[in-house]
Amino acid sequence: MIIENGSIVSPKGFRASGVACGIKKTSAPDVALIVSEVPATCAATFTRNLVKGHSLQMSMRHIEGGLAKAFLINSGNANACVGPQGDRDAAAAAQRLATRLDCPVEQILFNSTGVIGIPLPIDKLLEGIDRAAASLSGDEAAGHAAEAAIMTTDTIPKEVTVSFVKDGQTVTVSGMAKGSGMIHPDMATMIGVLTTDCAVDAAVLQDTLRKAIASTFNRVTIDGDTSVCDMVAVLANGQAGNHRITTPDPDLMEAFYTVCEALSRMIAKDGEGATKLIEVKVLHARSPEDAYRIALSVAKSPLVKTMIFGEDANWGRILTAVGYAGANFDPAKCDIRIGGLEMCHNGAAVAFDEEVAKTMLAGDEIPIEIDLNEGTDWDRFWTCDFTYDYVKINGSYRT
Repeated sequence: MIIENGSIVSPKGFRASGVACGIKKTSAPDVALIVSEVPATCAATFTRNLVKGHSLQMSMRHIEGGLAKAFLINSGNANACVGPQGDRDAAAAAQRLATRLDCPVEQILFNSTGVIGIPLPIDKLLEGIDRAAASLSGDEAAGHAAEAAIMTTDTIPKEVTVSFVKDGQTVTVSGMAKGSGMIHPDMATMIGVLTTDCAVDAAVLQDTLRKAIASTFNRVTIDGDTSVCDMVAVLANGQAGNHRITTPDPDLMEAFYTVCEALSRMIAKDGEGATKLIEVKVLHARSPEDAYRIALSVAKSPLVKTMIFGEDANWGRILTAVGYAGANFDPAKCDIRIGGLEMCHNGAAVAFDEEVAKTMLAGDEIPIEIDLNEGTDWDRFWTCDFTYDYVKINGSYRT
């Protein structure tokens, strides 16, 4: 598996663009378009929030057809919770793009991200679709432009590309994502797009995506909130020339996992106002469920997250979060290490060098290990610290 520089157009047969149409209050790009030169096999996962945006609902219907030509994304407005107008606007956007690309409207996937409860400025969006379609390109810069156009409170772009050899052909998988706040398991305020030139059956593609997401995107929590527009979709256009994959394939699985893991870490590290990436790992649990509950409990604890921000080795907050996770474990067997430095052994404090701890906590990536010493199962979560800026960003998000 080779990790490369690239963008969402790195796989063969993809083009992209990113333009500004005035949905955002700034002049920043706000319409992204990713297009396959041929109809692509598609798969997707969606937020489990019962409230869903109008653009997302349309994509959920279109994905049932199994083929997609393009993925359109606007930022700055979620097109959510605005009644029948939201459905009409989603349909109008998809139809406009289908006309420009000369494809069935059912092959258009569309999603929106931004403020909830405000109608889309549909006239601006339709003009943006025209410009995006006219400026499609297979250059790497076009892929970067598409990524820039989906960013909201993100501070860094999130892109990764990998390749591997299959049947003597180079297969490429690329991904891009946006997400910085409202991030929690079962999708978050995040949108992810994967493209690949691999030839693969729809059922295998869906299963591979689902498994990759289960241990990557669904292991990220920033603030415990999930959005109404969250979605990860993959387009596989078969242009690499490999024999069509019809059964689960370890190489494709590794590629998907590598892309999704890298994007997940980027999302966690770029949490709104964040200064530190935190990885919470639970080892030697009695069951996968216990490992999951404990890792999630610690990762979403405001006291743990503020502790890391303050660079205070107050490990008792971690053990407390372990204790209320609803998992089965013996506290008298629990060890806790932060940055490899043991602070708790068999459920009790151990002496450690506070200066060493302080130096370690001053870094920008903080690993936390909770060893239950009771079984063979494990799990992990990525999160970030809670800072003053998180409150500032979300206290005035609309204004």
